[in-house]
Amino acid sequence: MKGRLIASAALTVAGCAALALPTFKPVLTDTYKTAKGTKLDACTTCHMAGVKMNPYGADLKKVLDAAKSKKLTADVLKKVEALDSDKDGVKNLDEIKKGTNPGDAKDK
Repeated sequence: MKGRLIASAALTVAGCAALALPTFKPVLTDTYKTAKGTKLDACTTCHMAGVKMNPYGADLKKVLDAAKSKKLTADVLKKVEALDSDKDGVKNLDEIKKGTNPGDAKDK
């Protein structure tokens, strides 16, 4: 019984981790030609702790939901470029060009 409980918990954790969709990272890095290992090559570009979205990730999710899609594309990214998702006074595209996180108001 204890073994089943542990196995069930492990599968739940693995399922939650899969929600982060690591396939999204290459789309962003390829679209904006960001270097591997930089802060834009991290899950925190769109996420806060765990699977919770930061403001930039939330804006991307709104566009994906409106398109009834779960696939991030360069076109989806372009639809949020002119926004200032984290409300720090700098547009998302400008933050990405500078290498700062468009979902973190402290990073501008």
